[in-house]
Amino acid sequence: MGPLPAQRGSVNRPQLPLPAALSGEAARDSPARTGAPAGPHGALAACPTARTSLPGNPLAPGAARRFIRAALADWAGPGPLDAGQVGLFSHEFAYEAAVLVNELVTNAVVHAGTTVDVLCRLERGSTTQPTALVIEVSDHHPARTVRGAPRRTRDDLTEQECGRGLHVVAALAECWGITYRTGLKTVWARLCTDAGEPPERHGAARDERLQRGLRAAEFLAHAPQLAPRGPDRDWINRGALSFLAEASDLLAGQFDEDLIAALAGQLLVPRLADWCAIWLDEDAGGPLAAPRLARVWHAREAVIAPLRAAVEKEPPRLPAAARGGPVPMPWPRAAGLGAEGAALAYRLVAGGREVGALLLGRAGQTHIPDEITGLIEDFLRRVALAIGAARQYTRQATISRILQRGLLPSRVAEIPGVDSAFVYQPSNEALAGGDFYDVFPGAAGRWCFALGDVQGSGPEAAVITGLARPWLRLLAREGHPVHEVLDRLNQLLVDDATEAAEAAVHLATAEHPVEPTAPLDPADGGQARFLSLLYGELVPDADGGSVHCTLASAGHPLPLLLRPDGSVCPAAAPQILLGVVEGARYESESLRLTPGDTLLCVTDGVTERRSGPRMFDDADGLATVLAGCTGLSAAAVAGRIKQAVHDFADTPPADDLALLVLRVS
Repeated sequence: MGPLPAQRGSVNRPQLPLPAALSGEAARDSPARTGAPAGPHGALAACPTARTSLPGNPLAPGAARRFIRAALADWAGPGPLDAGQVGLFSHEFAYEAAVLVNELVTNAVVHAGTTVDVLCRLERGSTTQPTALVIEVSDHHPARTVRGAPRRTRDDLTEQECGRGLHVVAALAECWGITYRTGLKTVWARLCTDAGEPPERHGAARDERLQRGLRAAEFLAHAPQLAPRGPDRDWINRGALSFLAEASDLLAGQFDEDLIAALAGQLLVPRLADWCAIWLDEDAGGPLAAPRLARVWHAREAVIAPLRAAVEKEPPRLPAAARGGPVPMPWPRAAGLGAEGAALAYRLVAGGREVGALLLGRAGQTHIPDEITGLIEDFLRRVALAIGAARQYTRQATISRILQRGLLPSRVAEIPGVDSAFVYQPSNEALAGGDFYDVFPGAAGRWCFALGDVQGSGPEAAVITGLARPWLRLLAREGHPVHEVLDRLNQLLVDDATEAAEAAVHLATAEHPVEPTAPLDPADGGQARFLSLLYGELVPDADGGSVHCTLASAGHPLPLLLRPDGSVCPAAAPQILLGVVEGARYESESLRLTPGDTLLCVTDGVTERRSGPRMFDDADGLATVLAGCTGLSAAAVAGRIKQAVHDFADTPPADDLALLVLRVS
């Protein structure tokens, strides 16, 4: 399907009422804001494009979601985009695109029933417009109305809402519209990425994306109820799968259990219930820990406070046999809630462990249909899994932070006559980083510094860091010269790897011992003990002027020396990684640092920072940035290098980032 003619029968986006919670926000702009003809069809010519055709059946929305994710994954890698635009798409953006295409395709399937054509196109950004994803969904029955679009009755006095699909599209998209041509109707939407945003805007962009997700959830909840007050198998067949798919997309990737509870309440009310209350069991709180009332939600905001007062006194008590099924509960007594109705409680169970409970109700009924209770049960399984995943992530991140604090020095030594600064940023808060640094006093008036990078990350890397840093301090304080410290540390790592390999072989052959036919390879026992390390010693002159420096680089990015005249040169020669070759011998370099000299030491998270096929240190990029730091303090040099690394690409660094700056004052 090619681009459609602009303005031909196009329909501007309808003015949709915002929920009460969002009534203070400005409505999004219409398509005219883009500066192109109404709709995206006058956009840039040579844009990456993907298209597919889907049968008009209930499987089409799921196929469309997979199609859009595959297209984004393909465009995010090296390919048709400029190098500076690779890696544009966050997980949150991919979720939004999937929800948006799901709604558009569901509309086409439900209301047209014909083959559905899906086209997505990436419009490159400019100085005035951000990069945007345009999605077009076409069906071949243009006489059918569009789901969610207003339609006048014959007396032209009231509006009939056909659904809530395009309300979600309106909440997520910058603009959208409808274009008609003979035998074809196309609904298009434009979704902006955060490409090209300055680093200081990245946090705000994430907050804006979160607000769009919450806005979409509120539209899903505040739209006309899809769940009927009596059994309606046609609704279950048409709407339940779409509801569960949308819920999964909104809950996926959320690592805050309170936000998950808030989303769950907004999705349930008023679509499936008039009100709900969600309790969360305290994680690892012990058998006597009381559940915490995390969320109370009602279709009418004025009823939330009295409802909370009525239900917070005691969480629902559910029998062990209930598992995740519904349990009838007494109707709460609260102002505005109604005199009677049907109330049900559910356990929230993830991985066989209870993580919370939910209480919900529908006023004016004595029974909630089995079709609805079954759908709620399916939905709550997804909520419980999301809560369990969020708790697992939180536990892992907490352990990682504690472990990282133990692996890094609590304080670094101050070297007389030398100004020092550090930058350390792990790429993933949930995993202990593989980078480490240290500055400490050595033997006989020496001051030692080290910057290391362990292969990998997480617990395996933490084990090596936990071994290497104490060994390094011990060897340095025993008075061994720089090259000998590396010789001995290399042998310790090789021996430790060999012992690990022997232990692994022993465990594997414990039941059926066999004689080894070849020498053990230290790398065969699991995680290899590979370490890149820059290690050196500083000895200040007695007169307090220059500093004598001895250093060596073992498989590490070479340190750079900045002179006061702006010249930059490497300060060491490359040598093999530690822990690779048994009996390896290392050499050290010596130089004299005079006042104004700056020594920059970095890990490969700096030099190998990627923007498409390019790396930060290509064409001596790091040396070029350092040359512009003449006359700056150590802290200012560290800040400028860090900013340049972050500015090099639109996405956050994928590797741990560490750097050490030493400047003779």
